Order: sequence, then structure tokens, then C-alpha cells
Amino acid sequence: MENHENDTDLMLPGMKPVLEMLACAPQKIEQVLCSRTLSGQDVQRVQRLCQRTGLRFTRVENAALDRLCRRRQGQTIAHQGIVARLCATTFTPLEDILSTIRDAPLPLLVALDQVQDPGNVGTLIRSLYALGGAGLILPEHNTARLGPAARRTAAGALERLPIARVTNLAHALDACEETGLAIYGAAGDAKDAVNAFAEPMHLPAVLVLGNEAKGLRPGTVKRCSSMLAIPLARDFNSLNVAQAAAMLMALTAAAHAKGGQ
Repeated sequence: MENHENDTDLMLPGMKPVLEMLACAPQKIEQVLCSRTLSGQDVQRVQRLCQRTGLRFTRVENAALDRLCRRRQGQTIAHQGIVARLCATTFTPLEDILSTIRDAPLPLLVALDQVQDPGNVGTLIRSLYALGGAGLILPEHNTARLGPAARRTAAGALERLPIARVTNLAHALDACEETGLAIYGAAGDAKDAVNAFAEPMHLPAVLVLGNEAKGLRPGTVKRCSSMLAIPLARDFNSLNVAQAAAMLMALTAAAHAKGGQ
């Protein structure tokens, strides 16, 4: 099981509440966690609903559910062996964000390709919202969850910035390109990358940011029309993803404000 910061406000315990949420509002659920020892028709029904809606269904030890449902006062909420982890924000359909991107103060979307640190994601959301960005594209899987750590570092921006959760990032980027958006990738130190100081992004656009250690996946790079690199004045490993994103967004916002695009 993933080691995430606990937030009992985002936990929905109990078989009946979980089944009702799966049936009526599955978009509000991030993941369903079920005790390894729990079985029966209701569990099978939960599994079928998760499969139908593309939600993760994870078997865990009962002690893990106890920890997730433990309040700060030390009391444990009765969970009956099953808990739904709820989303920390309401998601917006990608097509809705694309239809309004040109109305944003900064017509820029940011897409994340397996960014794992929730603090980085929250900081990035905070910067993007403050600079007037149009929204964030967040894959369903292999991405940091928008839990307590992301909410804290976002400092209120998590509830305000439009966020689209997509099943397939590559297909989402294809949809962005079909809408007329330029696709830029953050390249780190790639030799064929464009100097971001010399040539900022042309808007409207999508900026794609990769995993903290591995960067962008090859399939994602193929969908980028240009790769951007931040030239460093000193010999240094790299900037983290939130720092790099803030710099690239600020450079683009400054150029956009001057009417240079």
C-alpha cells in the first residue's frame, strides 16, 4: 500500500456508503481499499463497479484501514473492512477546459507525466493559478494524489484551478493538439532543446512536465512539438519539477504580458 499522509476527511468507510458512492458519484472516488480478509457478494459488487468505472481496487491489511480511519484524538472510525479514498477536489472534463483556455489570463495548460511528489504538485498548482493558467491535466495512475500534502502546498489554489483527470495522457495531448494548442515538454538538459530564456512558449499551449527522476516518457516526448530547457549558470544537477515549472510559466507570462506572442 502507498504511504500517504492521512486525512480522515477524505476517507469514506463502510460497505453501504462505499457502494452508494460507487453507484451514484464514482467521479468523487480516487481509490477503494478493501481488507484482504473481507469477502462476499458485496465485495464482488464493489470490484465490478470499480472495474466498470476504471477505479483502483486495492487489497490491504486490516491494520492499514485502521490507520487510515484513525482520528487525531486516537479514535478509529468503524470501517467494516472497506474504505473509499475520496478526491480532494472536483475534476473538470478536459473538453470544458479546452473550450475556455483562450479566456484565461494565461492560456496555458500544464500536464503531468508521472510526477510523484504531492508537495511538488501542490506548489505547481499554486504557481499556475497565481499566474493565470487555464488548468492542469492529471493522469489517473502513477501520479501523486491530491491529498493533504498537495492541498497544503497549494494554499487554496487546489479548489480554484480547473483540473482534468484523464485515463490516458497521450490521448489527452492529442486532443489538445487537435484543438490548436502547441505542446511543449520540459527537457532538462536535452541537447536539441530550445533555450527557454531565448524563446518562451507561444500560447495557447500545453507544458508537459515529467517524473522527478526519469523525466518525460518517450511516448510523451513524441507528442511534444518543442522541448524546452532552462540554462543553468553553474554546474548543478537540476531544478525540481515545481521550480522548473514556475520558471517556465513565469517566462511565458512575462512574454504574454508584453504582447510578444
